[in-house]
Amino acid sequence: METKLRFGRGNAKLAGEIYTFSLPAGHACPGALRCMAKADRQTGKLQDGSSQTFRCFAAGDEARYPNLRRSRWHNFDLLKGRTREGMAALILDSLPADAKLVRLHVAGDFFSDTYFLAWMDVAKARPKILFYTYTKSLLIWLRNRSSVPGNFKLTASEGGKHDDLIESEALKFAKVLFSIEEARELGLEIDHDDSHAFASDKSFALLLHGTQRKETPAAKAMSALRIAGFNGYSQKSRRKQTHASSGVAEGPLQTSL
Repeated sequence: METKLRFGRGNAKLAGEIYTFSLPAGHACPGALRCMAKADRQTGKLQDGSSQTFRCFAAGDEARYPNLRRSRWHNFDLLKGRTREGMAALILDSLPADAKLVRLHVAGDFFSDTYFLAWMDVAKARPKILFYTYTKSLLIWLRNRSSVPGNFKLTASEGGKHDDLIESEALKFAKVLFSIEEARELGLEIDHDDSHAFASDKSFALLLHGTQRKETPAAKAMSALRIAGFNGYSQKSRRKQTHASSGVAEGPLQTSL
């Protein structure tokens, strides 16, 4: 049996130099609300949350790709039940030796205080690595805010159970929007490559992406975004989106770090 955690490396949105770590979408997301969705571990059948307004793209990926689903459950199974020290040791033993930039939770989230603190211990033990993540586990974050080192960047992911804390605690946030116009109206820069998450302290917008339920406002918004030139986070669609969103302040569309 494999005894190490599995890390990914880049994807259509993220540069290849970025290592990624994930857990099962929905199953390890205690703060999820408006994006809530999860794929059955065995069958991959999707279950949407009752308060969902847009579907988590990561859950859709797990429904389509069994190997991806198995990899994320592998990580979850290895972590559950361990102490803080045990989790930290496992993560440190599994970290790629050449990692310089690591994104946590392309899928999944902080599922307990113990797990959160284990990652903080890892970051402190590897001060030359920059770690970053989006999270809806705001209560866990705030309870342990004093333990977050300078090389760990957190962004509150709006659309969760505790969104009220974003304003009251002055948290940097990312907001999923259904259109480019919404970003203009809110004065939020649109991020296309995650650079806003790890290289800026400003809040920002993300455009809706992933497979949405038919005949929902989210599905209609996806159709409109495709017409505007946004088809997800491939290199081609990012170039189109940069042109289509002229007039909205943009961050650097980097392909390498």
